[in-house]
Amino acid sequence: MAIVTFAVLLVPGQAQAVTASRYAQQAVHSTNVHRHAHHLRTLKVGACLRKHAARQAQRMANQHRMFHQALQPVLRDCGLTVAGENVAYGFTTGWAVVNKGWMHSAPHRHNILDKRFGYVGIAARRDSRGVWYVSQVLGRH
Repeated sequence: MAIVTFAVLLVPGQAQAVTASRYAQQAVHSTNVHRHAHHLRTLKVGACLRKHAARQAQRMANQHRMFHQALQPVLRDCGLTVAGENVAYGFTTGWAVVNKGWMHSAPHRHNILDKRFGYVGIAARRDSRGVWYVSQVLGRH
């Protein structure tokens, strides 16, 4: 039986000069800093999870709205037994989305600190107005 969890966070803001790749690196690093502080294992970046996160971030940016993707295809495509997703928009850096956003929201924090997860994929994309949309997909094989 697969377990699927979701969390959403809305905080509008303006984009700053950071690349999508740097944004994701900051978010992965910040996520793992919090996991280490709670004596949890480091999440490894999974290429399949990153692909699904990138698709979701791009869809949200294209539509100028935040929403969750169906995680059943992620479970199937990535060979996972458990999956979760955090989404947000408006945070200007990967550090900010984790430390000022997700860690201050119980459902997001729960996903980040869930000991079942061993892999993560994070992607951020800007919409036509320069607002960042981000998806963090977590999973376990």
